[in-house]
Amino acid sequence: MKITVGSRVLTATLVQNSSTEALKEMLKADSISIQMHDYGNMEKVGGLGKNLPTNDERITTVSGDLILYQGNSFVIYYAPNTWSFTRLGRINGVTQAELKQILGAGDVTVILEAME
Repeated sequence: MKITVGSRVLTATLVQNSSTEALKEMLKADSISIQMHDYGNMEKVGGLGKNLPTNDERITTVSGDLILYQGNSFVIYYAPNTWSFTRLGRINGVTQAELKQILGAGDVTVILEAME
């Protein structure tokens, strides 16, 4: 999956579960633009506009984790947190410091696209 933040294009590797399959189906139709905001000094979160199936498990996140929260929120973690989430995948090849710089402070628009 491609994740565009401003002029930066990141790639992510998705896990295999019914949540990612539903997300891939959404991305087949069109890209998804998500207005994301900071939460708890550890993540950016924004609404998907649709409920996806959940596969919650107790997880301790690391920087770059992509999480589905409550079935309808897309989350990019840049610091650890432990909770019951659905893992979607992880951003490839970006350090925590780089990810925090890319995401910046405050609100940001993130565009999700299927990989060609």
